Amino acid sequence: MEILSQMWSFLGLLTVLQNVLPSQLLSLLHSFYESLQDFFSPYSYFEIPEFNGYCGVDVNDLYRQVNLYLNSVNNPSAAATCRRLTLSRSKSSNRISFTVAPNQTVHDSFLGHTLSWTHHVDTVQDSLEEKRSFTLKLPKRHRHTLLSPYLDHVTTRAEEFERVSRERRLFTNNGHGSYESGWVSVPFRHPSTFETLALEPDLKKQITEDLTAFANGREFYHRVGRAWKRGYLLHGPPGSGKSSLIAAMANYLCYDVYDLELTKVSDNSELRALLIQTTNRSIIVIEDIDCTVDLTVDRTTKARTMRKRKEIVTRGCEEEESGRVTLSGLLNFTDGLWSCCGEERIIVFTTNYRDNVDPALVRCGRMDMHVSLGTCGMHAFKALVRNYLSFDSDSHPMFDVVESCVRSGGALTPAQVGEILLRNRRNADVALREVVSAMQAKILGLGRCGNGAQGGEAMESDDVAVRSPDSVLMVGSPENWVGGNMKKRKESGSTWEKKVKFLVRLRSLTKSDSGRRGV
Repeated sequence: MEILSQMWSFLGLLTVLQNVLPSQLLSLLHSFYESLQDFFSPYSYFEIPEFNGYCGVDVNDLYRQVNLYLNSVNNPSAAATCRRLTLSRSKSSNRISFTVAPNQTVHDSFLGHTLSWTHHVDTVQDSLEEKRSFTLKLPKRHRHTLLSPYLDHVTTRAEEFERVSRERRLFTNNGHGSYESGWVSVPFRHPSTFETLALEPDLKKQITEDLTAFANGREFYHRVGRAWKRGYLLHGPPGSGKSSLIAAMANYLCYDVYDLELTKVSDNSELRALLIQTTNRSIIVIEDIDCTVDLTVDRTTKARTMRKRKEIVTRGCEEEESGRVTLSGLLNFTDGLWSCCGEERIIVFTTNYRDNVDPALVRCGRMDMHVSLGTCGMHAFKALVRNYLSFDSDSHPMFDVVESCVRSGGALTPAQVGEILLRNRRNADVALREVVSAMQAKILGLGRCGNGAQGGEAMESDDVAVRSPDSVLMVGSPENWVGGNMKKRKESGSTWEKKVKFLVRLRSLTKSDSGRRGV
């Protein structure tokens, strides 16, 4: 009781002194006490307020990054050491995150040292607003060697967490690009990934390595003086997986997707306005570049037509006056001065017929990677079987028959194979036999889309029917491509009798396989 009475007496004395002593003297004594405490304390403290200055308008970006870092699932020590956390999930996120509760402390480790963060939340007097801040405590002896690297580490992890946790968006232009916002968006939830994509392993590896090098190449692009962007040309027959590859790229890099519809763009000025409104870390897609607008008309024909006109004007000026998107405007969009208004962007063109694309659009520096997507090879076919039929083994008696059909020019596109497997997903044997029947029908030129229809037009054009089933990736401009790949391939080799003999042999193989399996 005596100790308690002495404490009450001491508190009463402090209250009297606060009422008697001037405020300036009290402030001086408080500063002296804090200085004395800092001198004997082995720790240094750094405060990071929510807003810069005292007006409460300029948000402190470092505060936001610290909050993201502490909320990151990649930092399990925070969740293990903090006594109270607040769980939340916003509409713009696809995962549950935690925030440090007010006036709680979390501990972290960096380079063998223990650090701590304290989240301070104070109520402003005579106001409903709250003053928030984080206080970083680290060893005073090592503060000069720890502070800068640790804050860089926090910033890097926060940016990575924000990139992978936020909900990605799919944008399309609404025809009003010259206004404040020419894009409308919906959540991007396409399930395509490189694990489920029907691609040959070598091609898949090349694409993922190139994407990884691009995403990590900020310093490299700045050092060599190039805009931080990358161009992809995807070409191949319908159903070869061009759109699925774009979705897999977006999911792999966690980028937003901008689907640019050129028919809704009135002129080059609106095209530039749309480019300015796109964000960093995004993929800008123009599908069917050879069909959307008239950009690939032969230039010689245009020049011959213009010579006949009475007034001599340049083609670019005339096209600008006509009020539409021109080839020059699209070239500036992909590789001109306006293309460097943002960073970490990938521009993707798709086409069914590569020869119809103007060479100026796909030269080096504009389309850096040329990906040819064709019919399914055996690796891609087995990937589809695993995805659709939940087939764990890579060996099946029908795989040898399928491989023989592929070598004889009966390969199908991923969309055609996927449709057959989807329709017969409850019975793997029936699905594989129907795939073989569709391939046999294609060899004879009697099937279409794998539906077993007798008669009618062929599945694809002649050049698709005889192309190699392995997709390929080429780097560089069109003049460096192999001449045989640039021209339409012609059928050669087998006659009708050879095809019939081949089919007879295939049918005997399938019948013998059915007898062995008891089907």
